[in-house]
Amino acid sequence: GKWHMGVNCKTHHDHCHHPLNHGFDYFYGMPFTLVNECQGTDDPELAKSLQDTYWFYTQMIILAVLTLVIGKLANLFPVKWKIIMCLAICGLLHFISWFSSYGFTKYWNCILMRNHDITEQPMNLQKATSNMLKEAITFIERNKHRPFLLFVSLLHVHTPLITTEKFQGRSRHGLYGDNVEEMDWMVGRLLDVIDKEGLKNTTFIYFASDHGGFLEAHRGNSQLGGWNGIYKGGKGMGGWEGGIRVPGIVRWPGVFPAGTVIDEPTSLMDIYPTVVQLAGGAVPQDRVVDGHTLLPLLQGIVQHSRHEFLFHYCGVFLHAVRWHQKDSGTVWKAHYATPVFQPEGSGACFSRGICPCFGDGVTHHDPPLLFSLSQDPSEANPLSADTEPLFDAVMRRIRRAVEEHRKTLTPVPQQLSPYNNIWKPWLQPCCGTFPFCWCHEENNKA
Repeated sequence: GKWHMGVNCKTHHDHCHHPLNHGFDYFYGMPFTLVNECQGTDDPELAKSLQDTYWFYTQMIILAVLTLVIGKLANLFPVKWKIIMCLAICGLLHFISWFSSYGFTKYWNCILMRNHDITEQPMNLQKATSNMLKEAITFIERNKHRPFLLFVSLLHVHTPLITTEKFQGRSRHGLYGDNVEEMDWMVGRLLDVIDKEGLKNTTFIYFASDHGGFLEAHRGNSQLGGWNGIYKGGKGMGGWEGGIRVPGIVRWPGVFPAGTVIDEPTSLMDIYPTVVQLAGGAVPQDRVVDGHTLLPLLQGIVQHSRHEFLFHYCGVFLHAVRWHQKDSGTVWKAHYATPVFQPEGSGACFSRGICPCFGDGVTHHDPPLLFSLSQDPSEANPLSADTEPLFDAVMRRIRRAVEEHRKTLTPVPQQLSPYNNIWKPWLQPCCGTFPFCWCHEENNKA
């Protein structure tokens, strides 16, 4: 499925970020991510505000060149043709540098790979669902006689909502609902294969989402990015519950009691230590691992999650901290920074397309906004020293936890810096002779 971690570091075939370079034995899917550009019918989604800025500068350069040309021809002011040509060439290079990054996204980044080989460039979105499902099923059948780890990162329910004709119009909730129904059918197919191969009682299955609904995704009056119920905010917001609170569904007949509901804060970071324990391994001791194995909680051996504190980031910026108070069971959350909603009170950043993590699109809070999630899961009523007797004590404890947490961090380069986001031809995965990167799996087989 969707790897989303990229491919190369220094050359177009070093594969340093590829799944096979990070412990996996087999890979089929998208090395990058799914964006509107892959479909080519919706508004551009990738770095929309940055593209608007680049286009504005391009227009300014064009206007300057035209002004100089007209002024030269009309003898309004003396200017050398060399200067005009230099400015025109600079403008052209500026346009090529950013347009090659974003204008050809479909051809550069919307690709399918099997292991290190590109099978489709650009990928056929209408066939992606059946291709990935077929790959997952054959993987199970191929490995049924030995322990295996199958990680399926579905393209559903991510915008653009790629839904096959069979499921269009199925739901009462529009295209998003159709997409959810198709995802449900795909998960059902995988569970059927597990059952058919006699693996039901020996297979640990975990199903979850990586974030809440994408509130800014709209087409007309249609909401394309899901709904977060009573929870504030959505995808891309590092602190608000609507962006980070998602359900997890676990199945392991004979090991976990069916129908159990566990209302404890856990994390997707817990999957790693859980899988390591299931495989009979040991978590590395030479680094701080933020996750904890879920098995004792799921088996009912313990009643509470080992996560006393969870630190919620937006990019590299700490936006909020959750404290699950052990003695009382109260869950507190302190917001150090929150996105500025546009328009105000809308609950999302509609004018930007997605909320920023820093800069003028963020409000910093001192003291932090404090909520009791146990009493106020919608985060509607921030507490203060006047309204909450424990305010100062809670804030002191959270502040101490943040200080201890920061000691465990190792600084890393800013992955979302402008330099890291511009297109680099020497890193471009290409299935043909660059820049003629077009191929389809059927043609390759033929």
